[in-house]
Amino acid sequence: MRERSRPRGRREAGGGGTGGAEASPRGERRGDLAAGGSRGPAMEEGAADLRQRKKQNCSESDKMAPEQRNKENSKLGRSPKYMLIQRFAKLFFGCLAAVTSGMMYAVYLSTYHERKFWFSSRQELEREITFQGDSAIYYSFYKELLKAPSFERGVYELTHNNKTVSLKTINAVQQMTLYPELIASVLYQASGSEEVIEPVYFYIGIVFGLQGIYVTALFVTSWVMSGTWLAGMLTVAWFIINRTDTTRIDYSIPSRENWALPYFACQVAALTGYLKKNLNCSAEKFCYLLVNASTYTFMMMWEYSHYLLFVQAISLFLLDSFALAQTEKVHEVYKIYLFSLFLGYLLQFENSALLVSPLLSFVAALMLSKCLQMNMKKGTFMSRLLKVMYIYLVLTVAVTLNFLLKMFVPHKENEHLLKFIEVKLGLNTTKNFTMNWLLCQESLQAPSQDFFLRLTQSSLLPFYILVLIICLFSVTQVIFRRICGEPLKEAVKLEDGRIGERPEIVYHVIHTILLGCLAMCLEGMKYLWTPYVCMLAAFGVCSPELWMTLFKWLRLKAVHPILLALILSMAVPTIIGFSLWKEFFPRIMTELTELQEFYDPDTVELMTWIKRQAPVAAVFAGSPQLMGVIKLCTGWMVSSLPLYNDDDLLKRNENIYQIYSKRSAEDIYKILTSYKANFLVIEDSICNEVGPVRGCRVKDLLDIANGHVYTRESPVTSRQSQVVCEEDDNYAYSKYGRFCHEIKMNYSPYVNYFTRVYWNRSYFVYRINTVISFQS
Repeated sequence: MRERSRPRGRREAGGGGTGGAEASPRGERRGDLAAGGSRGPAMEEGAADLRQRKKQNCSESDKMAPEQRNKENSKLGRSPKYMLIQRFAKLFFGCLAAVTSGMMYAVYLSTYHERKFWFSSRQELEREITFQGDSAIYYSFYKELLKAPSFERGVYELTHNNKTVSLKTINAVQQMTLYPELIASVLYQASGSEEVIEPVYFYIGIVFGLQGIYVTALFVTSWVMSGTWLAGMLTVAWFIINRTDTTRIDYSIPSRENWALPYFACQVAALTGYLKKNLNCSAEKFCYLLVNASTYTFMMMWEYSHYLLFVQAISLFLLDSFALAQTEKVHEVYKIYLFSLFLGYLLQFENSALLVSPLLSFVAALMLSKCLQMNMKKGTFMSRLLKVMYIYLVLTVAVTLNFLLKMFVPHKENEHLLKFIEVKLGLNTTKNFTMNWLLCQESLQAPSQDFFLRLTQSSLLPFYILVLIICLFSVTQVIFRRICGEPLKEAVKLEDGRIGERPEIVYHVIHTILLGCLAMCLEGMKYLWTPYVCMLAAFGVCSPELWMTLFKWLRLKAVHPILLALILSMAVPTIIGFSLWKEFFPRIMTELTELQEFYDPDTVELMTWIKRQAPVAAVFAGSPQLMGVIKLCTGWMVSSLPLYNDDDLLKRNENIYQIYSKRSAEDIYKILTSYKANFLVIEDSICNEVGPVRGCRVKDLLDIANGHVYTRESPVTSRQSQVVCEEDDNYAYSKYGRFCHEIKMNYSPYVNYFTRVYWNRSYFVYRINTVISFQS
């Protein structure tokens, strides 16, 4: 018995590192008998696969003994000390380049903003007018927080706000996602910046700083994927050159996406490192913690963040379904999603939108199907069939769970979003003003040809397509090998030419394809897609593995493929960089040196009149965009806001927009008094709008909604064809003229209801009479 036990111990010791691969057939049979003889080869393979997945993902260098490491380094003619210094120098200069790129981009944005608006030479009122629409609302609440006697009192007033919208008490923190303003106000007061910097400079400085972090995160992501920080430099160059299509910072500084997307970029960078093979334990833990923190922060900063995380979850699901990544890592990310949703639900005042979000349903379905997934990576025909059924099972459970949640969880969030999608896809037609107005917005249209032309002129789109095609073909080959039962390599070497076996690469390929599909439908989605196009294209042209993969397919023999791949990975980005420098650097410098002027004297005069002449308790009515500016610049109460996530506010906006329709003075008076409005502001730019597209002007959309049109011909071009109703609909003529025109004539019955108190070239202000004289 002693003689038999010793050889078996030696076999176990020798095969422990490879899951018993070196054990003899006799030893394998003995192991099967020890298990009761009930496990077949397929179960043994599944158990081995399960044991392999449960191991810690430490790098080979961490597992290697110091003597073996020294032996390998001595073969290469390098001492361990030399290797350590080289690695440290590479890391130091790479981090320095990443941080410098982010800081320079933030300084560039600040300088450009100063040149565009002349902020330093403006008065406070003129500075605040530069915030338009929803941006004005966000900044106005930041001002209110700073004016509050204490932070706690300021938060209470925002959560029980009845001084913004007439006849309505709102939780502004929940409804408008004001966590960025809460953080900014705390930092401003806690840092003692009151005596050093003005609040507006502190506010926009934080946003510009976050944009610098955004660029740094993209730099790091491309660097981690390619192994060279040259890819990060190229990413930053393409990002800045295509700034019109990568960020909305020029148009709307306080918008939620400008606060949130930098955190998402940090999450993607950390996730890229987390998915890498052979990552040492300390680096893996750091990436995991960073994914945790950035995911939660991203969810708190933007109300639509869970939709973007849902797209990311689909990418990870596909990555795991084809067994291209470690299942444990992917499921750890799923747990992070659940934790962030739970914490977000609690801290966002029990936000029901998170409970009915597709992200929660999808991740819950995946976690419920986890046990099935563990037994589906065995390589048999039945396992491949079950894998297809597994994907179908996950999708079915997710849809069913989301349907049940919407049945039992009371929610009113995003119903207008579903209606919009129906009309956008041509599944329904509508005369509703709000839906048609949204369909006419440029950000919700398909991207124009100018967008693709700009990306092509900067050489971004051609190289992205090249990199995407190579990666897609390589991933397809890997998936085919996995279907045939061939395992993945533990470490992919340069000479292998298999870039599709790297899980972080496959994730980014799937992610950019999904975001690209969304960007092809909605132009506003390009701000989510284009930054990662810059990153993926820069990674590809700087990656020797990608060129080696291409040379493997071409079977290049004239030149050594590894040498040529290394040369091209340095030469191609260098040539691209010099060409971009020569063509676009002078344009960027011209933007910074050219003095622009943004001045709106009519709006300044209007705000000055309101602050001096209007009663403190007055309520103003007008277009939602103008109401946001009035609220910011004067602090007076308004009847509507430029927000589109609340059904009541959407209905208010539609009703008040009737001042530009063909309705009677009595109808308009009843609408305005129902919201306790005291003053009406009519904008000449809307009343006399001459837009390039007839049918998308506010007055055209109102005529369609009210049935007041003069012709049966389609008033909307093919690009806005969703707005048009059926041609057989009968449209009635209105017996009233357009209200915004008729009220300027100062005749009865308009003078009975409204009295003009102020006007200039752009605005007409009318007091809504409380005592009406019914004279003919």
